[in-house]
Amino acid sequence: MININKVWKEAKEDLSSKMLAISFECWIEKLEPLCITNSQLVLVAPNEGAKKCVLKNYKDYITSSVSKVNKTLTGAIIIIESEKDEYLNNAIVDEPKEEKKEEFDDGFTAFTKKYTFDNFIVGKSNEFAQAAGFAVANDPGNQYNPLFIYGGVGLGKTHLMHAIGNYIKKTKPYLKVRYITSETFVNEFVESIKHTSKNDTMREFREKYRSVDVLMIDDIQFIAGKPGFQEGIFHTFNDLYQNNKQIILTSDRPPKEISPLEERLRTRFEWGLIADIQPPDLETRIAILAKKAEQQNKNYSLDLLTFIAEKVDSNIREMEGLLSKVIFYSDLIKKDATIAIAEEALRDYIDTKKETITAWDIINATCSYFNITTTDITGKKKNKNIVIPRQIAIYLITDLINLPLVSIGELFGGKDHTTIIYARDKISDLIKTDPKIKLQVNDIKDMIYKR
Repeated sequence: MININKVWKEAKEDLSSKMLAISFECWIEKLEPLCITNSQLVLVAPNEGAKKCVLKNYKDYITSSVSKVNKTLTGAIIIIESEKDEYLNNAIVDEPKEEKKEEFDDGFTAFTKKYTFDNFIVGKSNEFAQAAGFAVANDPGNQYNPLFIYGGVGLGKTHLMHAIGNYIKKTKPYLKVRYITSETFVNEFVESIKHTSKNDTMREFREKYRSVDVLMIDDIQFIAGKPGFQEGIFHTFNDLYQNNKQIILTSDRPPKEISPLEERLRTRFEWGLIADIQPPDLETRIAILAKKAEQQNKNYSLDLLTFIAEKVDSNIREMEGLLSKVIFYSDLIKKDATIAIAEEALRDYIDTKKETITAWDIINATCSYFNITTTDITGKKKNKNIVIPRQIAIYLITDLINLPLVSIGELFGGKDHTTIIYARDKISDLIKTDPKIKLQVNDIKDMIYKR
């Protein structure tokens, strides 16, 4: 059975190299894979306008990339959210078998070529992680095993993983390297269990992940609360470690903050080297933008790059997206990019971006939204109409600002860090499964940013 999330992820990687960053961000990133029918990948657009735009301007690109990723697929169908249930009920879903020849036949992941050590901009915020990654790439299995890299969204963890993979591929092509997300590992683990009674799929699964020289797992925090999958990771980890095979893991938090996580697994994650990536300082952000502009044959002034770099301080991808908007806008109006042009291009972003958000801004917005008091939300009441808003406020604080868990606990009546972690992870999971919670969180964000 084809893993549609994997197909779409790889197709998006191909699409990102063919399209302007702003177009990709606006139209492609918002499409969600639903199923495969009649050998076509079904994608859900957020609204009718988005569907029409994608069909008019990007359908051929998507068809090409989807077919390139999996030759059994002939293209894509674009629908909207309101059509989803009716479509699933009426469609005959046809999920063709994967071709025998997969990207891992030679034991090597097809790493994204643009992610290398050469274009990984090093600053004080990431120099330790970069040095550790480079050391591991030079001598996998013998130094810093496992290597555990953690940091917030958009700070370069995935770039560093692909840089390690590309370097090993170039210097040690005889080694087998696999890169996966924890989501992919979980999906394949489930499939192996479902089909164990029919064939020896579980054995094949074990061989796939235990026969490599280097195993990279991205976003390992998503195995929290999944005991069966933690068991699979545990035995895979042990087998590789005992045979001096390199293990590299990334997460948005250190091992001690991943909860619930079996202690034996947490201990193993901490056996080697833990390296964090912090938000880059202004100087590093300017250097990143200069490199990005150079890659697009743009030579921008230091003042312009500084203007853009000052707008974002905690997410490199978001900052690069602002640069892409400036490039797109200046090319569109056929004028050289200046600070004045950048202000026009980023007007919406600047108008809605609040310069400084505090934890109390978030707490007050949450209380206002749910019509409760700050005493209620920070106190000890356990009514459902208080607990959910409290957990949402905690989630938003961890999501929007950089505040230690202990400090967040103090804001909410001295709660310990495990309670804060539980609240954060619970809302994070509910956002994916409960449309009402997702809407509430987005509404409160809009209130915070005055959108």
